[in-house]
Amino acid sequence: MNQILSGVVPVLAPAAWAVRVRYGAVAVTTVLGVASVVVTVAVWFLGRWVEGERWPGLLGLVELAVLLLSVVVSLRAEDGPRCAAAAWTACGAVALWLTRFAFVEGPADTLTLFGFGSTLSLPAVLTGLYLRGLDEGRRKAVAEAKRAQRLELAHDLHDFVAHDVSGMVAQAQAGAYLAGIDPAGAAEMFQRIEQAGQRALASLDRTVQLLRSEEGAGRGPQPGLAALAEVAERFTATGGAEVRLELPEGPVPREVESTVHRIVVESLTNVRRHAPAARTVEVRARRGGGRLELTVTNDGRAPAPSGRPRRGGGSGLPGLVARVEALDGSLEAGPYQRDAWRVTAVLPLEDVGAGPAQA
Repeated sequence: MNQILSGVVPVLAPAAWAVRVRYGAVAVTTVLGVASVVVTVAVWFLGRWVEGERWPGLLGLVELAVLLLSVVVSLRAEDGPRCAAAAWTACGAVALWLTRFAFVEGPADTLTLFGFGSTLSLPAVLTGLYLRGLDEGRRKAVAEAKRAQRLELAHDLHDFVAHDVSGMVAQAQAGAYLAGIDPAGAAEMFQRIEQAGQRALASLDRTVQLLRSEEGAGRGPQPGLAALAEVAERFTATGGAEVRLELPEGPVPREVESTVHRIVVESLTNVRRHAPAARTVEVRARRGGGRLELTVTNDGRAPAPSGRPRRGGGSGLPGLVARVEALDGSLEAGPYQRDAWRVTAVLPLEDVGAGPAQA
């Protein structure tokens, strides 16, 4: 009869594993550990096993493997007092397994039980803790990657959507003025507003689509220097300041191209918002000494008398500073000469991505 007890835990293990999803790994480990202890106590009263018996020994090894595996799974899945109690129960059952074959007499046998249980349980405990550490590190890495992606998408919204929307506001103000004196010009202005609104909606749709995707795999390449000509042309066509563009010849690293594009778009957006009196914006990007120096200068730092500057600042400039510094570059913005305002950025062209940007 007592030999039949050797199959209790191996038979109970598949059923307990089947309900693991519902009740949790800790509950399963606790049930298996308690069942093993109950079997051990029953063997004490019904008669201990003989070491040479085949089936009790074989099923006993399966039982030990099940208990140790449950400890690993529990420690990997959960944390806290419940998990510790379950692990202690299962490890204690492992240590008491030897008492099914012999009585415990004196400190020597007690030390033998402790050594047997520690030898088998300690690797299982360390393995479970190690796997849990890997899982936590992986979750943190995924969360950080998602956070970085969302911040990047937020910058996209600010740089591109805000640029088009600010242009729409400026054109709407001009259209309202032209409606009374030049209906044809006002109609053309409103057509430009419609085009800018469609571009803003397209940018918004792309960003929302990326936020819905799990990995953002559909994200297209970031705009570079080639797109600045169209940006300058659209800005000038709105009736504001004239953009004079000077771009370098030869290839430029992709990270630098994207950053330069962002800086120019943000600078033009700020000109429209905060310097409506500007008449000329000079955008110059020149290479030299392994660096690319970008300057965006407007001649209307002071707002126009009738202008109403937008209250509150965006997150564009701080975000650009962080992006430029990630490429081992520098960015400064401030007054220039009398009434001008200049944004200056210096970006390295060599070993881009080998420093903090890669990290």
